[in-house]
Amino acid sequence: MAYAIAHYFPGGTKEQYEASIAAVHPAGGKSLPKGQIFHAAGPSAGGWSIVAVHESKKSWEQFRDDILMPQMKTVIKGGFTSPPQETTFEVHNLQK
Repeated sequence: MAYAIAHYFPGGTKEQYEASIAAVHPAGGKSLPKGQIFHAAGPSAGGWSIVAVHESKKSWEQFRDDILMPQMKTVIKGGFTSPPQETTFEVHNLQK
């Protein structure tokens, strides 16, 4: 079952997003990580939001544990400066 993750970065900016995605996605942020099937990001009230859908919860956890968190624990030059507010859910309906 597909699994969705929504991250909200209070005070986050486009520049911080661009630096962060370049550090955690293949090809400098130009392609999706293995297991991710959807990615959307943009400005939202008071910050920046990212929504990603993975093939499964396991796929999300592998990306989170093996790539995202290790990179976020280092200082990504120009990246987000604090952890996001996170919402996750199993996807009931995914349309492309």
